[in-house]
Amino acid sequence: MPKMKTHKGTAKRVHVTGSGKLRVRYMNPKRLKRSKEKKLHAIRRLGAADPSVVRTLGKNLPYSRAAR
Repeated sequence: MPKMKTHKGTAKRVHVTGSGKLRVRYMNPKRLKRSKEKKLHAIRRLGAADPSVVRTLGKNLPYSRAAR
């Protein structure tokens, strides 16, 4: 059976924690640039991935802890 390939686009956008949880950045953070700096700082951090897409993201990263 051939090796499974990691989806490189997903690998660049998703961070897998040590416990296997997926963290993703909020999309389009520059759109809120005119708002307060504190709000922008919160958006720049990694947030937990939505539960509805965790399974799909795990399939795109076959050799990560999230795929198990």
